[in-house]
Amino acid sequence: MMGETSTTSDGTSSGSYVNTGGSFERKTRYIPERITQDGRDGFPVEPGRYRLIVSRACPWAHRMILTRQLLGLQDVIGMGVAGPVHDADSWTFDLDPGEVDPVLGIPRLKDAYDARPEGYPESGVTVPAFVDTTTGRVVTNDFHQMVKDLVTEWGEHHRPDAPDLWPEHLRDEIEEVSDLVYRDVNNGVYRCGFAGSQEAYEEAYEQLFARLDWLSDRLEGRRYLVGDQLTLADVRLWPTLVRFDAAYHGHFKCNRHKLTELPVLWAYARDLWQTWDFGATTDLDQVKAHYYATHRDINPTGVIPAGPDTSGWTTPHGREALQR
Repeated sequence: MMGETSTTSDGTSSGSYVNTGGSFERKTRYIPERITQDGRDGFPVEPGRYRLIVSRACPWAHRMILTRQLLGLQDVIGMGVAGPVHDADSWTFDLDPGEVDPVLGIPRLKDAYDARPEGYPESGVTVPAFVDTTTGRVVTNDFHQMVKDLVTEWGEHHRPDAPDLWPEHLRDEIEEVSDLVYRDVNNGVYRCGFAGSQEAYEEAYEQLFARLDWLSDRLEGRRYLVGDQLTLADVRLWPTLVRFDAAYHGHFKCNRHKLTELPVLWAYARDLWQTWDFGATTDLDQVKAHYYATHRDINPTGVIPAGPDTSGWTTPHGREALQR
């Protein structure tokens, strides 16, 4: 997702992300409209109508990429991929020929936000976002609701053997676990990285690693976070884990341990990479390019690290025996 930024004289994003007053607070106001089966907000489920805009660098967008793949919606919902380093006010399509999205015909995602009837008064153009290709306007950017709607509203278009990622009998537990993970891990790494005081950083750091220890304990004897199946709880956690050593450990000072030094979580993360093909949705070069080149108040030089070694992701994980 995208925070507030400023622009340097050479046109690159200098990035004013750190909260100089102390603790980082994420903006949580998103466009509330939804794409639903009944079309109550004016946007009915319709194959081919909507374009999912993501960046492979963004962990929140990665949830949507994973869910779309797991449910087999690739031929139903098209996907546009923005580049990893956005400019001062928008994600851009600089990976595409001519640097425009080939379906929407726009160079910046902000153009689709501005196409809304009332424009977009909120600060920050975020991914993921659904764009209505019939109007060229963003429908919604509420990443938490978007993931659930892929499961519940697009059900008739799922592949026949798609996993039930939000089973009704586990929903309360999935949401309870996911809320803790979001607060302390998904957003916790940002609270470490964007902390503007030592006290705020250390508080976020302790909460992050306490929750990672809790997750290690929870996953030591079970293959998945909730129940005995893959659920949205796993989909929500994994994008943070896969970015941990490449970005958060060094760039965000989350350095008590690397993921590869946490045996249970490392094996769990490799299991999802391999068993559910999460690895195919991951581009760690784009992840590093985004974090190290965008957050210039943390990394003023914009130098992108060459490491870490990623060959370990395909080594045996040994968690098959935990399936219950």
